[in-house]
Amino acid sequence: MIETNSVIRAHLAADAGLIALVGIRVYVPRLPENAALPAVGLFTRGGTSTPYIPTIPSPSVQIDCWGRTPQEARQVYRAVYDALQGIQNVTVTIGLTDYVILASREEVQGQDLADELQGYYRVLTFFEVMLR
Repeated sequence: MIETNSVIRAHLAADAGLIALVGIRVYVPRLPENAALPAVGLFTRGGTSTPYIPTIPSPSVQIDCWGRTPQEARQVYRAVYDALQGIQNVTVTIGLTDYVILASREEVQGQDLADELQGYYRVLTFFEVMLR
């Protein structure tokens, strides 16, 4: 079974455009308390699989793009979008194991949300990612 959160996190944490904004702050499943912003939190929320090809799951991933302002959160979202939208056959290596993101597409466009905590803004999006 593929640990989908780890593969997607590794891919995002290696993306130059996203690193330029958030550094190493790509968290699974949520941001830690008092996390520095901007940052990204993600987790697998479900998805599909086929009994005919059990080694190729297609998880649905919730991604929270956080910023200190609505504009900064939107910038982080744009970097996540650029890192995932429409990619195909991208190899992600974790330890000695290679995984492949066969395809990725946005399921729900980014939604601007204000958190209960002042100074925490996020853009919420969902991606379907097919892995092997």
